[in-house]
Amino acid sequence: MTALLEQALAEVHKLPPDQQDAIATLILEELADEERWDRAFAQSHDALARLADKVRAEKQAGKVQPIGFDEL
Repeated sequence: MTALLEQALAEVHKLPPDQQDAIATLILEELADEERWDRAFAQSHDALARLADKVRAEKQAGKVQPIGFDEL
């Protein structure tokens, strides 16, 4: 455990139980969200590669034109 996390947990330890539980819930939700994001990103590599290939092919075929934000 890092020193910063130990310091944060020491401060949380000083709080009333309901506030400790609220902070624990936030931490657990954040960890679960990160895990979901990591899983989703890991599963998207093939789809992203196919999209990139499609864009490259369309660019080579002259179907893609660069435009600026004002032209969107």
